[in-house]
Amino acid sequence: MTPHVTAFFDEATFTASYVVKDPQGSACAVIDSVLDFDHASGRTDTSSADEIIAHIKARGLQVEWILETHVHADHLSAAPYIQEKVGGQIGIGDRITVVQDTFGKVFNEGTEFQRDGSQFDALFTEGDSFHIGQMRGDVLHTPGHTPACLTYVIGDAAFVGDTLFMPDFGTARCDFPGGSSETMYNSIQKILALPDETRIFVGHDYKAPGRDEFAWETTVGEQKALNIHVGQGKPIEDFVSMRDARDATLGMPRLILPSLQVNMRAGHMPPADDEGNVYLKLPVNKL
Repeated sequence: MTPHVTAFFDEATFTASYVVKDPQGSACAVIDSVLDFDHASGRTDTSSADEIIAHIKARGLQVEWILETHVHADHLSAAPYIQEKVGGQIGIGDRITVVQDTFGKVFNEGTEFQRDGSQFDALFTEGDSFHIGQMRGDVLHTPGHTPACLTYVIGDAAFVGDTLFMPDFGTARCDFPGGSSETMYNSIQKILALPDETRIFVGHDYKAPGRDEFAWETTVGEQKALNIHVGQGKPIEDFVSMRDARDATLGMPRLILPSLQVNMRAGHMPPADDEGNVYLKLPVNKL
């Protein structure tokens, strides 16, 4: 089955979000939504999410799932806002508990912060399946960037999050807590084992040098042949050496501190104080 895929690109965070529709009905899923956030002022905005919601309402679609490929470190999730407006269950990988435990400590969260994934409606593991109308989705556990990364294979489309980028940009970093370049390489092999014609939809595009337009769709065959980090059967030793050296030169994402605090809560803000004010923490020398 070939799902109808509509992409929404947020240039501020270089994030691609998707509405994935059952071609035989009105059921759909939203993947990797964005809540706009101004770091300087601490203000949120729902413009990006409202564009997705307007698309859904204009076409009379029924949202069954709001899926996260992982706990994003570069943008805030709009999952609860979208759920409030158009419904759907929020799903993520079951290794979210590892991420919650790690960053619960980084942000010095108290015992009221549950580290069991209960903020989400569904926790997926390798081999799980789900349905969007009559269309089946299958779950691949593809860690390396984070411990909880998933790839959703829906019909002839695979939504890989930050595991793979466009072939001319390569792969995602592996130096976050719980990340591993060796694990990433093995996860990528799972994706590349899918049929060559499988469409791959990436989580970000940073427009590689020499390319004029943003892009977010490729294929397994193109990745195998052209990916600058893993294409042409590059061995694991070469990938690990390259990836670790490259990651050592990278700074932290601009929105990592607000993003992790919110996204490990399934897109919810931390609890408000007695006066209804919400605060995000800024840990010093922790990352």
